[in-house]
Amino acid sequence: MTALSGLKLTAAQKVTSLPPVQQRRNKLVKRIWEQIELARAEQAGTTFAPVKLRSYTDKESGVRKQVESNKRVKAWWFTADNGKLSLSVRFGPKVLELAKGKYAVEVADKSDLINTLEVVRTAVDNGELDAAIENAAKKLRDGFAR
Repeated sequence: MTALSGLKLTAAQKVTSLPPVQQRRNKLVKRIWEQIELARAEQAGTTFAPVKLRSYTDKESGVRKQVESNKRVKAWWFTADNGKLSLSVRFGPKVLELAKGKYAVEVADKSDLINTLEVVRTAVDNGELDAAIENAAKKLRDGFAR
């Protein structure tokens, strides 16, 4: 064991599964990243089209194949009734309640949109929206119950 004697050995093991709260946070952070990239592409005058893998069965041979296709990303921001830009945060099809009775963030203009999305991403990473994410996930699960 002369080669390993110079290393600091520990009994640590890799976690095999994440808690559900962390899985939901990661899912929302990924969607926020897509929104940030969509906003950057819109500011630059380009398009943002992430690629997803789609599986299908070839009818002639019966073999399952995977094909890359563009994923459709809808913008979370919109122009509100007062004419100002608003940003709603979505978890699946549900809009998150950010505070009691508040479902959107008012943004000064499109140049401030990316900064606002990054603040929301930081809030999700810090666990500030865990209760809202849990409520949205519960409503989503209840929709599948018979």
